[in-house]
Amino acid sequence: MLTRREMIALSAAAAVPPSLHPSIAWALADGKDDPTRVFTGDQKPTDARLGAPRTLNDYIPFSPPRTKEAWEARRAQLREQLLVANGLWPMPEKTPLNAVVHGKIERDGYTIEKVFFASMPGHYVTGNLYRPANAEKGKKLPGVLFAHGHWANGRFHDGGEKGAKASVDAKGEPDMDRGHFFMQALPVTLARLGFVVFQYDMVGYADSTAIKHREGFTDITAELRLQSQMGLQTLNSVRSLDFLTSLPDVDEKRIGMTGASGGGTQTFILAAIDDRIASAFPAVMVSTGMQGGCVCENCSLLRVGTGNVEIAALFAPKPQGMSAANDWTKEMMTKGYPELQQLYDLYGAKDKVAVRAWLEYGHQYNVHAREMMYGWFLKHLQGKDEVVKEPPFKPMPVAELSVFDAEHPRPKDEVNAVALREEMTKASDAQFFKLTPKDAAGLKEFKRVVGTALRVMVNSELPKGASDVAERIVEPHEKIDGHTLHRLVLGRANQKEAVPTIALAGPKPKEGHVVVWLHPKGKASLIEKGKVVPAVTTLTDAGFICVAPDLLGIGENAFPKPFPVDKNFAGYTYGYNRSLMANRVHDALTLIASGNSPKKKILLVGWGAMGPVAILANALAGDAVAKTAADMDGFSFEKVHDTNDPMTLPGSLKYGGMGGFLALCAPGEVLVHNQKGSGTGNISRAAYEAAGAPDKLTRNAEKLDDAKVIEWLLK
Repeated sequence: MLTRREMIALSAAAAVPPSLHPSIAWALADGKDDPTRVFTGDQKPTDARLGAPRTLNDYIPFSPPRTKEAWEARRAQLREQLLVANGLWPMPEKTPLNAVVHGKIERDGYTIEKVFFASMPGHYVTGNLYRPANAEKGKKLPGVLFAHGHWANGRFHDGGEKGAKASVDAKGEPDMDRGHFFMQALPVTLARLGFVVFQYDMVGYADSTAIKHREGFTDITAELRLQSQMGLQTLNSVRSLDFLTSLPDVDEKRIGMTGASGGGTQTFILAAIDDRIASAFPAVMVSTGMQGGCVCENCSLLRVGTGNVEIAALFAPKPQGMSAANDWTKEMMTKGYPELQQLYDLYGAKDKVAVRAWLEYGHQYNVHAREMMYGWFLKHLQGKDEVVKEPPFKPMPVAELSVFDAEHPRPKDEVNAVALREEMTKASDAQFFKLTPKDAAGLKEFKRVVGTALRVMVNSELPKGASDVAERIVEPHEKIDGHTLHRLVLGRANQKEAVPTIALAGPKPKEGHVVVWLHPKGKASLIEKGKVVPAVTTLTDAGFICVAPDLLGIGENAFPKPFPVDKNFAGYTYGYNRSLMANRVHDALTLIASGNSPKKKILLVGWGAMGPVAILANALAGDAVAKTAADMDGFSFEKVHDTNDPMTLPGSLKYGGMGGFLALCAPGEVLVHNQKGSGTGNISRAAYEAAGAPDKLTRNAEKLDDAKVIEWLLK
């Protein structure tokens, strides 16, 4: 019989306290029909994950940490999350841009040139380069990237006669020229103010027509390889920054970026992941409300556990201005801006963040917001504290801004989405296999890259201490078949989780000796017809406490109805929520932490479809697990063909599938069986050899019976 103290030692993670979940009846089941049942009657776990998934339209607040140190740790992890989600971890090889700049047009106080370059072989970024006229020769000027957002035709946008008149009548624009062509007014004014501006096309807009906007990246293979239109657009932004900073007249240390709506998304994303941006101005985008409605603003993993305000905060303490309007940003002054000020204040830089709202206007980047941006960039990139009134200008005919002409036709090697993705896959696979470890240093780098990616894919890690966990023991315990049965509800502290769990102990349990038992039938798999199954008895006779959960979606923790994955683009779901596979790994890590004690010896076993879950959990738990035995169930991520598949894990194929994740377990002692066709590959073997522990990885293509698995665990 275990004391409460011993139970707490084996249960360092647990359910959210009842005060947070008043609907939970913390009562013992009658046990007549199912002795493993934790909740009484019709009561179900009030695990928040069993409810409706989070969406891009939910309220997503930001709570700043209390210390700069806490934020720096959070910032590092969140930045990695953005890079992984966008398919940019590690950053793809930067191939030559081979930029073509041509067709200079002389205007009043500025010039316009036409630009195209290859962000990767076969895919071209197009745009216009605006420069101040008669700039001092040899003098380096600040540069600005301008991402246009979802206005029709992008940089070619014309608001039309009716739209222009409405803007002028509402005093959002001073004249009809700017009512028609605010997309031109912005770079023209910046160039006149002494900035070099590159205005580039989003995928599928203006001259960027090889790949249609919103198309080409919404299938399951794209999810498993983290190939998305947002990731492509973000890479285009990185390469646009490469182009801008390569210009001889641009000061690479004074680079700003701006954009509105979807262009605002690109602005705060690039500012978060690329240190070359010195000042940013995302307009009418950052808020605790709608996070971005297009596939080019969403991708799996991106906003799991976070939102746009926190992502924008990653730029601190660099100067960042924003505008809001009568759209989803309308509450920014009271929900979002105060928190950004608190965050910036950790750096003593509260004056480096500014938001202003024009609630009399709808979604726009009109002259008022533009003038705020001009002043912001003048102050922070040129050192001038001036109020700017945007001067009138004469728009260029759209046809004359087009990049391609008879002398500069579209490149012959330009490809569509299908061909581009094939090349992206080849390049990504080559980059991954270069990481194959050959020695200890190579294994360390492999774990840094692939281990970080897996942490992001699961959006979890092993709890580090008591402050990360909580526990709830359902009293009283009872005797069954010579064992003491304890009922628990487990979860992470400050997270609305409630994982029903049972622990079975024999007559002489050893402190800290725990087997974490993962099974497709959950905790019910420990007992059959009132008897503890033989495999468990063997473990408990050896002094181990056998702890089995109903992982998310199993047993008492089953979904009331199937988890809804967006049928048009899974990134709308997995961009805000863990996949079921990821949640199960997260719960397994909670259980592994629950066995933490000074005399710990934790064994992990995964049966059937939970074998891959056990491997992923071991990969993240490291030496917290002494031995792991996993039934691979013939599984490989190549066999996942539907985004609703419970084994879906966005990004899994990009990082080598099960073979890559098994390699992360080195040098831990692991048995994998029933792995025929599971795609574990050679990389795991290489990792174990690099760790000097090739004998620690045991493989068996055939399925082993329970007795042999337990024998191996106890050897």
